[in-house]
Amino acid sequence: MGNEINITRAEDKDLPAIVEIYNSTVASRMVTADLEPVTVESRKPWFHNRDWETRPIWVARSGDTLMGWLSFQPYYGRPAYRATAEFSIYIAEQSRGTGVGSMLLDRAISGCHTLGIKTLLGFVFGHNQPSLRLLSKFGFEQWGMLPGACDLDGAERDVVIMGRKV
Repeated sequence: MGNEINITRAEDKDLPAIVEIYNSTVASRMVTADLEPVTVESRKPWFHNRDWETRPIWVARSGDTLMGWLSFQPYYGRPAYRATAEFSIYIAEQSRGTGVGSMLLDRAISGCHTLGIKTLLGFVFGHNQPSLRLLSKFGFEQWGMLPGACDLDGAERDVVIMGRKV
C-alpha cells in the first residue's frame, strides 16, 4: 500500500470523503439500507451531534487519502445500555480487500476500554459475506437474526446481529 496508514479521529474536513465512501456502497445493496446516495449536508447532524468522547468516528488515511472509516453509535438511547455500542465500517472502493477494515476493527476493539464500551454490536446484511467473515475473524458471533427485515428493491434481506464482549 505504499504509505503508512494512520487511524485518527475524524475532523470536519473529512466529512465529504466520509460521505463519498458511504455513497460508494449504496448501489451494491450489500452494505447500507439507504437506497439513494446521501449528501454532506444531510450527514452534518450525524457527524456533529455525537458524544465524541464515547462514540467517535475514526478514519484510516494514507497521506491525504481517506481509505475508510469506522463510527460508533449508541445501541439504544437508555442509560443502562451505555456500555454497548453499535459500530459501522465503510471502506473506499480502491482500499477494499487491503486490510484497512481489519485495521479499523482492531483499533475499535482495542479502544473500547477508553470509550467505556463493554459490548460491540454490528448489524450486517445476511448476504454480506465479506463483512460477516471480517467480524467472525475478530471473534464476533451471531447473536441474533432479523429475517427479511430489509426490503432492497423488492428483495427481502436478513439482518444479522453480530456481537462481541470486549
